[in-house]
Amino acid sequence: MTEADLPAVMAIERATFPLDAWSEGMMRGELADMPRSRHYVVALADDEIVAYSGIAVASDQADVQTIAVLEKHQGTGIGSAMLTELLAEARRRGAREIFLEVRADNPRAQAVYRHFEFEEIGIRRRYYDDGTDAIMMRRKLDG
Repeated sequence: MTEADLPAVMAIERATFPLDAWSEGMMRGELADMPRSRHYVVALADDEIVAYSGIAVASDQADVQTIAVLEKHQGTGIGSAMLTELLAEARRRGAREIFLEVRADNPRAQAVYRHFEFEEIGIRRRYYDDGTDAIMMRRKLDG
């Protein structure tokens, strides 16, 4: 992902997360930390950005910062491909485990993460702006 991608990324961000979308300033801040501690990628379909994702890595831990796929492209494998890339990058950077938060009211995303062997490790009460809880998940990364 580059700054040139931000108009398309921000449109996806607002469409995917209408209640708690990141601001463009927040996204620019994430990009400013690439490649030092961040890794962000976009996915294209017919030369259009249809998804993006990113991680933060510090020492031997990584955090999935975000994954968003335009609704019409959900269920096509793009989200799984993006998560696969994030896991690979975390390993390349020496992370031994990776964490994420997922909305408690998003069973589809929870199922994807469980498919990728993430396990629930806790709840963050009222984590999202609308008061929805976040399920905290972790996956250990093999060598």
